[in-house]
Amino acid sequence: MVAYSFKQRFVAPIHAGTKRQTVRADRKRHARPGEQLQLYRGMRTKHCELIGRSQCIEVVKITILFNDADPESEGIILPGFGFPGGLEGFAIADGFASWVDLKQFWRENHPGVDEFQGNLIMWGDLA
Repeated sequence: MVAYSFKQRFVAPIHAGTKRQTVRADRKRHARPGEQLQLYRGMRTKHCELIGRSQCIEVVKITILFNDADPESEGIILPGFGFPGGLEGFAIADGFASWVDLKQFWRENHPGVDEFQGNLIMWGDLA
């Protein structure tokens, strides 16, 4: 079983089923389709709590491009994959109110990083 930790702001969208994905940097091992996931808030803290369990349904490579000076050049690269609603649709599926909200979160948590390459991990209903 693979575990992922989330900030408090994502607990409600995960419970509601509106957030069924997470974007993560490369690491030694991510979940694989068919494996069980454990979703936590505050992992490795004394306030750790299990949000829920689910099954991984897809893991795909993702590149996200941010450019405050030229928003037209911003985008998401997901080979062979798309999101209804483009950047806004992706942001909402990832638990944000909008693409602007996602960008603000990104800037606060990853200052100076304009290009991210990693993995998009998607899951089904919570068990």
